[in-house]
Amino acid sequence: MLALALSACQRDTAAPAQPASGGDQPSADGVQPLVETPGELQDVVEMDSSFIIGISYPPEANKYPGLAAVLHAYAQAAREELMEAVGGATLQPGTMYDLSLSFTTLLDTPDMLAIAADGSSYTGGAHDNPLIERFVWLVPEQKLLTAEELVPGEEDWRVISAYVREQLHAALSQRIDADELPPDERSRLMRSAGKMIDEGSAPDVANYQQFEPVPGPGGKLSGLRFVFPPYQVGPYSDGVQTVEVPAAVLLPHVAPAYRGLFAQS
Repeated sequence: MLALALSACQRDTAAPAQPASGGDQPSADGVQPLVETPGELQDVVEMDSSFIIGISYPPEANKYPGLAAVLHAYAQAAREELMEAVGGATLQPGTMYDLSLSFTTLLDTPDMLAIAADGSSYTGGAHDNPLIERFVWLVPEQKLLTAEELVPGEEDWRVISAYVREQLHAALSQRIDADELPPDERSRLMRSAGKMIDEGSAPDVANYQQFEPVPGPGGKLSGLRFVFPPYQVGPYSDGVQTVEVPAAVLLPHVAPAYRGLFAQS
């Protein structure tokens, strides 16, 4: 049902008017919309003639109420931002605002549950606004693992940043080489895109908030995959970029309390 509703979201053709759902009442599609304090996360579909919202959750997220509350809060904030834009907009005929957000399970072990949030929100302009977030829930501690707790030292981030930056520059060079551009154009793109990489991957923990655990042998992690949304380390056209940092690089810089999560080389 969610996929069908999202596929119907075409901005060039107005969707048929349907009553917007709200409060605790189900939408026209019979799917419960967001509520303030859900007992259980449920997929959401809301639509009328000016907007459409689709949010999906994995069943694993309901195992841990604390995590479920965090995911719900993220989705609710995205929804409220869209509805605020809808309320203050004069839409062109045939234009719809939309929110598409999917939470998916990346890793589910006795130690952690990792959830990815991927989606977009359209409130006018040339293209969608990407929604990219990662949640790593530590099961024994019943809390989120943050980049600040994982790697607490500023100097440690310098080492990780240098590795990430090298990988991003190498990937940029490969992409530009594949286009077989004239030397002047190639040089211009390398400078402009390289500047974005250097700024977006600087050794500031704020640049490394989004990360995914990479499963390894024996239930341990073989590394982390850092996720960079569009505009952080490249233009919008480059999309989401990721860099996988192996445990061998990370471990000397990880806080002692979390080193046991990683495979030892």
